[in-house]
Amino acid sequence: MIDLGKQLTTGTGCRIEAFLTGDDKRKKIKFGNRVQINDRVHISALDSVEIGNDVLIASHVYISDNTHGSYSGDFYDTPPCIPPAERPYATAPVKIGDRVWIGEGVIVMPGATIGSGSVIGAHSIVKGDIPADTIAAGTPARPIKRWNSDSGLWERTI
Repeated sequence: MIDLGKQLTTGTGCRIEAFLTGDDKRKKIKFGNRVQINDRVHISALDSVEIGNDVLIASHVYISDNTHGSYSGDFYDTPPCIPPAERPYATAPVKIGDRVWIGEGVIVMPGATIGSGSVIGAHSIVKGDIPADTIAAGTPARPIKRWNSDSGLWERTI
């Protein structure tokens, strides 16, 4: 259920959990090679969390492909009369590319994709897609700089 890759290192107090659902025996969490996770990182997977090669994850980071209930504003929304622990799980795969740096206190939400070579600023919340070779920050995280391979510089996008 969890593929640790090669040369995974972790800090203290990490919580990495992959949950069985029915007869599904595939890998729920896949680490690439040379991933470094610092203190108190929590990774949770019901469906799929993939982390690429040479990724650096700072402390106090939460990465999850699931949440208690659905709140998207459509027919499947979970009513507030159901206690949170009893709400059906909503899931969407998370994919983190190679050479990504995730800063202190970041939250990566279900369905997020972070492209290779990107940096996520401290205390950001990642929802949706962050393109490759991008610095993103904020709540929700938005691109603020992009690598320009012609100039060899990080250039502002806002």
